[in-house]
Amino acid sequence: MNTAATPALPTLAGDTVGALVASGARRLEAAGVSFGHGTTNAHDEAVWLVLWRLGLPLDTPLGDDPDSIENQPVTPAQKALVATLFEERIATRKPAAYLTREAWLQGVPFYVDERAIVPRSFIAELIADGGFDDWLGEHTHQVLDLCTGNGSLAVLAAMAWPDVQVTGADISEDALAVARINVERHGLQERITLQTSDGLSALPGPWDLVLCNPPYVNAQSMASLPQEYRAEPELALAGGSDGMDFIRQLLRDAPAHMTENAVLVLEIGNERPYFEAAFPHLPVFWLETSAGEDQVLLVTREALVALPI
Repeated sequence: MNTAATPALPTLAGDTVGALVASGARRLEAAGVSFGHGTTNAHDEAVWLVLWRLGLPLDTPLGDDPDSIENQPVTPAQKALVATLFEERIATRKPAAYLTREAWLQGVPFYVDERAIVPRSFIAELIADGGFDDWLGEHTHQVLDLCTGNGSLAVLAAMAWPDVQVTGADISEDALAVARINVERHGLQERITLQTSDGLSALPGPWDLVLCNPPYVNAQSMASLPQEYRAEPELALAGGSDGMDFIRQLLRDAPAHMTENAVLVLEIGNERPYFEAAFPHLPVFWLETSAGEDQVLLVTREALVALPI
């Protein structure tokens, strides 16, 4: 029988903001938590947790300047609050966004809780950077954000294109309740409509632009997801054996719900091989994001009509 004691995790040490960040990062690394819900490494997540818990702006720069916030002293009470937050992050394995009730996309803050997936779509980059503006024009009036989750892409689309009307749709009433908070938070009630729909079934349109970050994780990947991802609604992640179940139905249904010059911008994460195996003859445009050219694609209505799925 193995009676060896489990090694103790590092404790939070130091009496400045910077020291708490450094010791917090070491603690996260030692605990083996997983990232990917707004941060990609222990240091960035420690910065997020420390600044949020101390009530400091999340864009506060940390630096070596003597007057930097990094050198700001913390009280024993503040240190205890920060330590409790790190303990909760490690013990629950919940994404930090569920603990802080906030996530950021393209510098825009969004409310989020366990009713909706933590927003992290690369489509947000493309909206902000004009990554598919060449396919839009004066004909672009009605925009659909399908699988809207907490509504972040719908909000970003409304902000980017002041002349369009946006509908955010989801099968989950819980997710739409979260989306409603964000639509109201950003004062976009007059330009964003939220609607319950299973795929496109309740969304006749026709739509000039469809944005969609659907459930696309294949069954094998679902079985090996870290606990942080299992804290999210499975409905928003699982895409069947090859991850393409929702997407197959979407591509079959989409042409009848799109205007003549409409396009569909679709995120598929790391599933490009499965997508190409499922739709080998469908001409698509792969869009460049910070993660490369394998995450997001664009397909025209013309292509969908010419090559039925």
